[in-house]
Parts: sequence; C-alpha cells; structure tokens
Amino acid sequence: MKKRFFSLPALGLIAAMALPAAAQDADTVVATVNGTDITVGHMIVARASLPQQFQQLPPEVLFTGILEQLINQTLLAQAYEGELPKRAQFQLENETRSLTAGEALEVLFQEQLTDDAIQAAYEAQFAGTTPKEEYNASHILVETEEEATAVKSEIEGGADFEATAREKSTGPSGPNGGLLGWFGTGQMVPSFEAAVIALEVGEVSDPVQTDFGWHIIVLNETRIAEAPALDEVREELEQTVRDTAVEGYVAELTEGAQIDQSAAAEIDPSVLLDLTLVQ
Repeated sequence: MKKRFFSLPALGLIAAMALPAAAQDADTVVATVNGTDITVGHMIVARASLPQQFQQLPPEVLFTGILEQLINQTLLAQAYEGELPKRAQFQLENETRSLTAGEALEVLFQEQLTDDAIQAAYEAQFAGTTPKEEYNASHILVETEEEATAVKSEIEGGADFEATAREKSTGPSGPNGGLLGWFGTGQMVPSFEAAVIALEVGEVSDPVQTDFGWHIIVLNETRIAEAPALDEVREELEQTVRDTAVEGYVAELTEGAQIDQSAAAEIDPSVLLDLTLVQ
C-alpha cells in the first residue's frame, strides 16, 4: 500500500489547541474516529516516515496535514470489509519482521557502540601507521612524444603551465589547468608515479608515457600524511563498529539456530515476478 501525504485544507487551529508540552506523551489522544484513537505517538511516527522534503517543514505546518492523513487512513481502514488480500498480509509480516529486527539492532548498538569500541577501531586502523609522503602535481596529456617534447619546450621557454594545460591537454584535468590534487603512492600508474617521485618541487618532467598517452608533469607540493585525528573519522569508525557488531551477532544467532533452506533449491527464481500468487 502506498503511503501518501495528503495536502488538504486546514481544519482550524488544531495545533494551537494542543495540550501544554508537559501534559503530552506518546499516548496522548489527539483525535478519535468511530472509537479508534489517534495519538501523539502515531503522529510522531507518521512525521518521521515522511519524505525528506516534508520533514524539513516546521511542525506547525505539518501538524494539520499529518492529523488529516491519519484520520483519512483510519476511516478507509474502518470501511474495508473482509480479509486483507495475501499481498497485504505478507507486507504486514515483512514490515513487522523488519521493524523488530531494527529494534534488535538498536539494542545491539547501544551495547557495543561505545567510546572504547570506537577507540579500538581507530587504533586497529591507524595505530602504528607509518607517515607517508603525498604529492600534489599537475600534468599536460597529449597523444605523442613529439607533442609532449614541444610542450615541455614551451614551458621551459616561459609559457604558463596552467594556461598551456587548458589549451593543449587532452586529459579531464585540462580545463582545471592540469591539476591532479593530492595523491599517495599506489594511486597512479607506475611510470607516472615514478616520474613524480623523482621530481623536485617546481620541476617539470621529461615526457612520460602511460596507456593514456604522453605526459608533462610538474610537482607542485609534497607533504607527510599523518594519521587523521579520531574525531575526523569518527563517523567512519562508528560504521565500522556497527558493521562488525552486526556481522558477529548474526553469525552467533545463525550458529545457534535451526535453519533449513533445502526447499529453496526447488524454487524457480522467476517466481519473484509473479504477482498473481499474492492477489
């Protein structure tokens, strides 16, 4: 069933009539439809499930629309007669499974996503890391060695490297003056990397051949890349801790579970496309 955010006419100053904040909780009743209560909790969850562009709107703008949406959904649900079709029943089961699994993960993360775990992940990734030199270089890429030699002669004769790159380089960095930015060892093809490492800052290389063509390279700067501060990579480390926790927990649950997938071998995968089975 598709969820829709109904944009209906305002029903009055509902938000202004709300109870004081101190008197509200998730079970506070906002409206009753034929004996079925709609609560603050229902509205909070409905707002959280809206598309991002709606979530950016202030609560006083959303309040009436969300309430009308829930009232209309309640009326429609009450008007439905008979059993739900298989499709809806399976969807409800999947939603329940997914939400319950999500809550299990939240409990897991509360237990394992600790400062100590993040520190351990940081040390595992960066402790003992040897500082590495990084290079900032620009290049001009042409098709032939003769063209590259001519370009170097122009540079040595006083031509501006960036302007020449914009005019003559066939590489994607040409419009940016040939600038490649910062890179470390292993990020460029070997012949290009070797040429860069051999340069002094400000020095222009002889023609260098790669599979892309012929390059004239200038080394702009070098620096020593230290390990980043923990706070700079905290989000990445948190994700690492989550991934590790989930992988370990699922493996533990799997080991202690009785799982029989033998019937799956007899199922034609194309059955996934047959919606008539769930009508």
